Amino acid sequence: MASTTHTAPTAPAKRDRTHYLYIAVIVAVALGIAVGLIAPDFAVELKPIGTGFVNLIKMMISPIIFCTIVLGIGSVRKAAKVGAVGGIALVYFLIMSLVALGIGLVVGNIVEPGTGLAVTDAIKETGQAQVSPEAKDTTEFLLGIIPTTIVSAFTGGEVLQTLLVALLAGFALQAMGNAGQPILRGIEHIQRLVFRILAMVMWAAPIGAFGAIAAVTGSAGLDALKSLAVLMVGFYITCFLFVFIVLGALLKIVAGLNIFTLFKYLGREFLLILSTSSSESALPRLIAKMEHLGVSKPVVGITVPTGYSFNLDGTMIYMTMASLFIADAMGTPMAIGEQVALLLFLLVASKGAAGVTGAGLATLAGGLQSHKPALVDGVGLIVGIDRFMSEARALTNFAGNAVATVLIGTWTKEIDKARVNEVLAGNAPFDEATLLDDHGSAAPAEAEADGEKELAKA
Repeated sequence: MASTTHTAPTAPAKRDRTHYLYIAVIVAVALGIAVGLIAPDFAVELKPIGTGFVNLIKMMISPIIFCTIVLGIGSVRKAAKVGAVGGIALVYFLIMSLVALGIGLVVGNIVEPGTGLAVTDAIKETGQAQVSPEAKDTTEFLLGIIPTTIVSAFTGGEVLQTLLVALLAGFALQAMGNAGQPILRGIEHIQRLVFRILAMVMWAAPIGAFGAIAAVTGSAGLDALKSLAVLMVGFYITCFLFVFIVLGALLKIVAGLNIFTLFKYLGREFLLILSTSSSESALPRLIAKMEHLGVSKPVVGITVPTGYSFNLDGTMIYMTMASLFIADAMGTPMAIGEQVALLLFLLVASKGAAGVTGAGLATLAGGLQSHKPALVDGVGLIVGIDRFMSEARALTNFAGNAVATVLIGTWTKEIDKARVNEVLAGNAPFDEATLLDDHGSAAPAEAEADGEKELAKA
């Protein structure tokens, strides 16, 4: 009991410091919007500041994913358990992508936001310019998961390449048994170092948020927003319905959790995404927070990184509504059969362009170029507001992956429900200084494996 009373005062102190950090982010966002409206030309020049901050976060993603997965798989006794998690995750991701497409389809056909817009030659040129040469077809995408070397998986910044190397390393350490324990301990120390660096990088968040928001506001301006407000509002409402009705109902039925409580726990991550317009900026923190919540390392290590390439619910809704918007604006509305065929094609194309910068717009343009080239000219219509729509896209993708982690943890019985209730009630605050959990939140699989190892030694 004495130890609990001693540790209680330290947690609020840590939370207070980071509390000021996120207040600073909110202030920076407000200042960025003001600068973007008052001095748009100057604001656009600030874009490298936001890009630099997001790149700082991205450089941490590969080592964090590697350490998390290796430690998770290396501590599980049976490889089949890891395979089950991956299989359930991929099936779930496919179903939710189809649900997101379906919702976007219904709302897009009801709202018909593109009717009455004119497409000029300048808009056509802008649309054609969005067809990215970097986009890959499905075969290239699958082959691209294999890195040139083990080390290049970390230097290339490809999440799925890191995931593959980490899975192989985790299974190899699992097969090594006790001989692999020193390596696992070494990776655990590296994980602590990487998360400590990430905690330091987070203090640059207000500067990054200011630069990113100022540049977006300065480049788009209010006029572009007014003319395309219907599409934006429709898209935001669709994302809202998907997250709070579809995902909220699933979370309540399967895990018995309130989605608002979970999102309150992830509030700082949502703020970070809102200010940087990138869901990747919150990926490392989502891994840390899901482990702290009580979901086992293997589930977190496999679900979160895979979800960032395969569980893009916000991107699915975006591509659905944007395609219908463009078709209406071009005066060539599509029949339901054409819509379904195009969207199923875009569902596959989105996986092939998962690693492309500005993936939403590039994927849309590339998909239309391959399947319905006549519509590519209309992509120029949404370039001005794409960054604003990417806010909702990124927030929805992040929410989908957070919920998926809890659901898959529940289905595979790899979640400590008592721990979840304790954390969401605020009784076990997340350590913002280290972003790691040192006080016995071992998930069931790890605890079981550790017990078996002790018995073997005895």
